[in-house]
Amino acid sequence: MTKVVVIDYNMGNTDSVVRAIEKCDGNPIPANSKSDFTSASHIILPGVGAFKEGMENIKNLGLESILQEQVLKHKKPFLGICLGMQLLADKGFENGEFRGLGWIEGDVKEFEKTDNDERIPHIGWNEVNFKEKKYLFENVISGKDMYFVHSYHFVCKKDINIIATTPYCGHFVSAVRKDNIFGVQFHPEKSQKNGFKILKNFLSIA
Repeated sequence: MTKVVVIDYNMGNTDSVVRAIEKCDGNPIPANSKSDFTSASHIILPGVGAFKEGMENIKNLGLESILQEQVLKHKKPFLGICLGMQLLADKGFENGEFRGLGWIEGDVKEFEKTDNDERIPHIGWNEVNFKEKKYLFENVISGKDMYFVHSYHFVCKKDINIIATTPYCGHFVSAVRKDNIFGVQFHPEKSQKNGFKILKNFLSIA
């Protein structure tokens, strides 16, 4: 059974991710201490809320250096969900300019409407179109709906890091990857069968 740290950094959504991992036959550990990271093979950074607060909590809990060691040095599979994906960026521009983890080149910016019918925040089900069909998306059908709740989106500097897009306010990046680092803007834990397939695929990444 795959042992997964689900990072608890006071940004919500931890419990629902833990329950989803359990349903996917994983062994989730809600944690923020180094000993828990050491014993786990996979790491998930969930989260909902503001970019600034998310990064501040990571720093205040001493998690940034732990994550760098576990993810960048030891190459453990990492999945950022919603805010957790956005924090992978260089900078976030929600009510100011703030530094992110800087693991995937890009910035997090507010949506700009391209149609009067579009509402911000983007809430609800929308299609996710894959640019690669391996790793997270193996045996998952492209174009299926996933569940979103967000007002900001990840603007990647390199196309090679974009692994899925979604049509809203034009098109936005809904999943990213760089080596062992993955991020999804949608909530797989709330996206029923297809979301659970994605979580199971993540757990199977060596």
